[in-house]
Amino acid sequence: MSLHFSKKNNPRIIIIQKLYSKFYNNEVDISFPKHRFKKFIKDVVNGTLERDDVILDEISNHLKEDLNLSKLDKVFQVIIKSAIFELMYKPKTSSKIIIKEYLNASNFFIDQSQTKYLNALLDKISKKLRN
Repeated sequence: MSLHFSKKNNPRIIIIQKLYSKFYNNEVDISFPKHRFKKFIKDVVNGTLERDDVILDEISNHLKEDLNLSKLDKVFQVIIKSAIFELMYKPKTSSKIIIKEYLNASNFFIDQSQTKYLNALLDKISKKLRN
């Protein structure tokens, strides 16, 4: 069963927007308005922020050959971090669904060539994290 959301209601788009605003403007207070998936959105946003160091370690352990995070677009960095958070801390959600949802959400923020690169990176790291 596939859930279709309007762009502004898509939980992963909301997650990416909230994380982007917090990572690049630490002063910002994140609020979580009423949403069908409010708990999920809040878990992923807060979890990604709280475990940023752990996520960065995973990136350097598994993807250092494939990407230099600091040279990537800021939105791309946020997408990678939140997807890795879910791969690590949301074991009940299949890797395929996590990757598919982030790829769908990423179309809203980055161009198609970056989305293909994102797909390859997430596929690679999901195999390392979910063995």
